[in-house]
Amino acid sequence: MREHRSAVFSTGHQFLEGLRWHHGKLWASDFFSKTVKTFNADGSYTDVAEVEGSPSGLGFLDDGSVLVVSQMDRTVVRIGPDGTQSVHADFSQYAGGIGNDMIVTGKGDAYVGNFGFALGEEDPKTTRLVHVSADGSINPVGGEVLFPNGMAITPDRVLLTAQTWRHCITAFDIQEDGSLANERIWAQLDDSVHPDGIALDADGGVWFGNALTLESDSGFYRVVEGGEITDRVAIDGAWSVTCAFGGDDLRTLYMACNVTTLEEFHDGKSTSVVATANVGYKGSPAM
Repeated sequence: MREHRSAVFSTGHQFLEGLRWHHGKLWASDFFSKTVKTFNADGSYTDVAEVEGSPSGLGFLDDGSVLVVSQMDRTVVRIGPDGTQSVHADFSQYAGGIGNDMIVTGKGDAYVGNFGFALGEEDPKTTRLVHVSADGSINPVGGEVLFPNGMAITPDRVLLTAQTWRHCITAFDIQEDGSLANERIWAQLDDSVHPDGIALDADGGVWFGNALTLESDSGFYRVVEGGEITDRVAIDGAWSVTCAFGGDDLRTLYMACNVTTLEEFHDGKSTSVVATANVGYKGSPAM
């Protein structure tokens, strides 16, 4: 396994999620400050929107709008180019827990996850992903998944999602109508590993954050189909939560590292930084 070094890129945040690279800038959601942020090349940042329901997954539409999962409301909020907000989709009837990560396709379709249960209060329970069409219509899709988290779409239209509490990356084939079929385990991981946000590289590897640990096994790992771990960026003392490839050549791995525990997270306590690493791979362009 190859080891890579990281460097601090941006500080002063609370709990960062949903890293995305779009139109030359890094974007992120900060759960606890309830803000959507963009970052400049020097690590400085701008709060571009406040989402009262606490923002999570991010995606973008061709008209310049931004889609944001509003966690507590269990909705997808649309932020127009002029900054106005509206409800794009309400998926609360299908969510067993608060809203979580999301990926948006080039056609404007979105796949949205939710916790499935009240974290820290209930035993883990399965849930389903929700497909949100470009027009805002919603349908549950795929099979029963346990704490679905980061998602990526391969060039051959396979949706990959991390199941944090099943310690695996799961694959689905995307159908023409947006439904998901042929569920299978793409990579089974060790039971000590809790994959969170993921990013796909151009060579077919998946980079994932190993969340829920502050120990030396925290870090961002690269896994290939079948489960072999090939690379790691060690992050000691913070949850390794989400990552995205960015930069003009998509060769910089941006990583959100959050210092918290399950108890502190439940109480809204965390500090967060964005780190970067040059890992020798190029990110796969958004599908």
